[in-house]
Amino acid sequence: MVLGGEQGADGTGRMLAGRDAAMDGALSALYGGSGGRGSSKGRGAGLGASAPSVARWLGDIRTYFPSSVVQVMQRDAIDRLGLSALLLEPEMLEAVEADVHLVGTLLSLNKAMPETTKETARAVVRKVVEDLEKRLATRTKATLTGALDRSARISRPRHRDIDWDRTIRANLKNYLPEYGTVVPDRLVGYGRAAQSVKKDVVLCIDQSGSMAASVVYASVFGAVLASMRSIATRLVVFDTAVVDLTDQLDDPVDVLFGTQLGGGTDINRALAYCQSQITRPADTVVVLISDLYEGGIRDEMLKRVAAMKASGVQFVALLALSDEGAPAYDHEHAAALSALGAPAFACTPDLFPEIMAAAIEKRALPIPDAG
Repeated sequence: MVLGGEQGADGTGRMLAGRDAAMDGALSALYGGSGGRGSSKGRGAGLGASAPSVARWLGDIRTYFPSSVVQVMQRDAIDRLGLSALLLEPEMLEAVEADVHLVGTLLSLNKAMPETTKETARAVVRKVVEDLEKRLATRTKATLTGALDRSARISRPRHRDIDWDRTIRANLKNYLPEYGTVVPDRLVGYGRAAQSVKKDVVLCIDQSGSMAASVVYASVFGAVLASMRSIATRLVVFDTAVVDLTDQLDDPVDVLFGTQLGGGTDINRALAYCQSQITRPADTVVVLISDLYEGGIRDEMLKRVAAMKASGVQFVALLALSDEGAPAYDHEHAAALSALGAPAFACTPDLFPEIMAAAIEKRALPIPDAG
């Protein structure tokens, strides 16, 4: 469908009317067009920066477009027209379509947010967080529970604990063609699930402004991991300072409002803190989520990673934890980490459970194709 209107109908030979004209007006207000709402002033953005006009526009786009399109248009309005300040008004927050990117914007405005807006902002953030938990929690727990059980595999399992697939593969040399069967001389099984902690996981999250979506997803995953008895989870956020938010992991909304997006970056300092918290290196997974633009001491950062890996720590470096692919990042630092056996790559939320399962089982990470 082609939307476009005045001055000869933009060459289409047809003028828009009714719902089509309203949709065109909503698009024109943001992206430039006929000026919107019957204006004849030519091209140009028609979305003013007053709260009433923006609130009306938000209502219009929710009427005419699906939720996924509404979220993109809201994001573009904030970026193109500088509407962030309007999000500090409760009535505006009630009108927007909440998503991960809106949460990131709200977190960046947290310090400037008046008290009258904070309760509404928390409600918006909580809705997004609860939706993410519903989407991600079940698969994450199932995937990691399986990985934890496999990592505790034993050689003399009881019948109900036998891993038949691996047992058959381990005994193929004992195949008897005349009987069409394998005679196992070695059983492979899972250890019984224990209530004790099997793995320690440290999530170390860069809270610079470009990492907003990653902070949101990592906080949700941190809460999911913390709910698993067999995993001891620590969540650390950093810019030039380091903050341990582990005691807030029971509520990811508290975690998010405990972050402060923006500022510099000192990865070395953050890793030094994480390293100081490791007591069982052979049973620890450290996940650094950062674009790797280091403002601290680069060589010390790399030495810490090398020391952790040498002690038995499984180290994972994620350039982003979001649905949007690899961000801008420091290629030199990424290459240096890769040389240490810690390749840095972007990861979608749906892939994250598989990445963690591979790290727990100490097998090769399922790195997505960069192409």
